[in-house]
Amino acid sequence: MDKQVFADRRARLLGAMGSGIAVIPTAPERVRNRDSHYPYRHDSYFYYLSGFPEPEACIVLVAGDTPRALLFCREKDAEKEVWDGFRHGPDAAREAFGFDDAFPVGSLDDKLVELIAGQPALHYSMGHDAAWDGRIVAALNRVRAGVRNGARAPAEIRDVRIALDEMRLVKDAQEIADMRRAADISAAAHRRAMRTAAPGRFEYEIEAELMHEFRRCGAQAPAYPPIVAGGANACILHYVGNSQSLRDGDLLLIDAGCEADSYAADITRTFPVNGKFSPAQRDVYELVLAAQRAAIAGIAPGKAWDAAHEAALRVLAQGMLDLKLLSGSLDGVLESGAYRRFYMHRTGHWLGMDVHDAGDYKLDGAWRPLQAGMTLTVEPGCYIRAADDVPRALWNIGVRIEDNALVTGGGCEILTDAAPKSIGDIEALMAQRG
Repeated sequence: MDKQVFADRRARLLGAMGSGIAVIPTAPERVRNRDSHYPYRHDSYFYYLSGFPEPEACIVLVAGDTPRALLFCREKDAEKEVWDGFRHGPDAAREAFGFDDAFPVGSLDDKLVELIAGQPALHYSMGHDAAWDGRIVAALNRVRAGVRNGARAPAEIRDVRIALDEMRLVKDAQEIADMRRAADISAAAHRRAMRTAAPGRFEYEIEAELMHEFRRCGAQAPAYPPIVAGGANACILHYVGNSQSLRDGDLLLIDAGCEADSYAADITRTFPVNGKFSPAQRDVYELVLAAQRAAIAGIAPGKAWDAAHEAALRVLAQGMLDLKLLSGSLDGVLESGAYRRFYMHRTGHWLGMDVHDAGDYKLDGAWRPLQAGMTLTVEPGCYIRAADDVPRALWNIGVRIEDNALVTGGGCEILTDAAPKSIGDIEALMAQRG
């Protein structure tokens, strides 16, 4: 990736800071068990500003008349590289990632004291990581201890995530390209799942097909634990057991997306295990698809974040009345919240480096207006558990349809359209199974 992209982001943050010093560390490595680690994943804020993939690293930005961007990272170590792989080291990292200077991470604590002293403000995400909080407090206390020698600690600590969240909400050209790639890979994985699902197979077999396609296409990992939920399991919103056999006549709900070059996709598709929707399944599916279309129509620059949810909600609530899941009037169902029995989540969330990406949904108590370059999910659903007051034909039908939307100048673009979602397209694809 072009190092200038990251340099420009750092310059924007320095401009937003105005004055003071910012400290943005990356994520630590995490032990899984004994001496085995989880696969390493950098901190999103850190990577957004650096593109630097290694652990044990920290960015320090110094605002002012002569702004500086500094990187602290691991030193070169030939012996450790034999065991764990390549390390850039400070000199190579400075050049490769466009920093003004770079230092060994072992010198950070002493350097922080020097860099923090005399600054009017410290920009840091206090409370995010207890270990880093301790290091920051120790540095501040060391500065304060030198007050008789003229040292002065920052008068205030500002949460650096506030400015970064606003920056990350509107994606630049490189981010949009990365998100398109993640969406394309994830859509291909959903097509593969539709071609391979069949009665008698297990949910985890279909999960394996998804993971195969992710890695085959170059994605680094799933963006979140995949949900592969057959039959009644689809009515469990965060089902991740993925252990049951798929039954003829059931629907299969798959919520899965990859992470490619640090950007996530988040797609849900629901389809019949045997390749043909039953009449009842068709009714519920068409309802959710209509709700999604209504939501997508509510996504455009200047429209409130909540407009898509409200549009989907009205369609879903009316459909619940039509299906005899609820009784009364549409306004009454909406006002009472009775619809929440069958639709208990909102219709979307921000999407980007994190699956639930950075950024506030309200400004000064009002839903924020959308802007071109924002990316979000659109995911209405309907989850009907077996119950005496529910028509038997609808028992254990769970449907969610989720796409990734990029707000454009005239509305929105669905990045994940390559994953089939009309009944005709799904059934046609599944008819190609061997």
